[in-house]
Amino acid sequence: MSIIAEILEYNQTFVASRAYESLRTDRMPNKKLVVLTCMDTRLTELLPRAMNLANGDAKLIKNAGALVTHPFGSVMRSILVAVYELNATEICVVGHHDCGMAGLSCASMIPKIRAQGISDDVLETLKHAGIDLEKWLVGFAQPRDGVIQSVEIIRRHPLLPKTLAVHGMLMCPDTGKLDCVVDGYAGK
Repeated sequence: MSIIAEILEYNQTFVASRAYESLRTDRMPNKKLVVLTCMDTRLTELLPRAMNLANGDAKLIKNAGALVTHPFGSVMRSILVAVYELNATEICVVGHHDCGMAGLSCASMIPKIRAQGISDDVLETLKHAGIDLEKWLVGFAQPRDGVIQSVEIIRRHPLLPKTLAVHGMLMCPDTGKLDCVVDGYAGK
């Protein structure tokens, strides 16, 4: 059975048994919080529990490394929507130790891309179209660096109020222990 067939089969039981009822909430985050975190599978259930977040408490945005790589990319658009349309009043960037984005480089990914059948012609076309894979397919030296970088891009965004608290934390993916890297209340 394929993964999708398995999901759909389970979903029929989930809906039929009304298991969704205990999860009902509205679209506004109860704690008025936006959390940008990594897509690491270890954080799927650990992060909300470690932060005492129930369903409906926060807007959760996930990507590789909890990174804001462009001030006008999809992550920032999601943050802006959460602040202006969904009444979020604080943002927390949560990176984690042992992150796969630490040390990630284009040089390590290109052979894997080629091995999946992407030709050098495609890579050359991207280069001529102005897409610099060397700058785009890159991580950070240390997870702490990624958190600080993302916090600064959010904090300095021209469309966000300077009074908005933007925090940065690092999580242990084994225990859920959180360490504050950037206190968003400092200097407010």
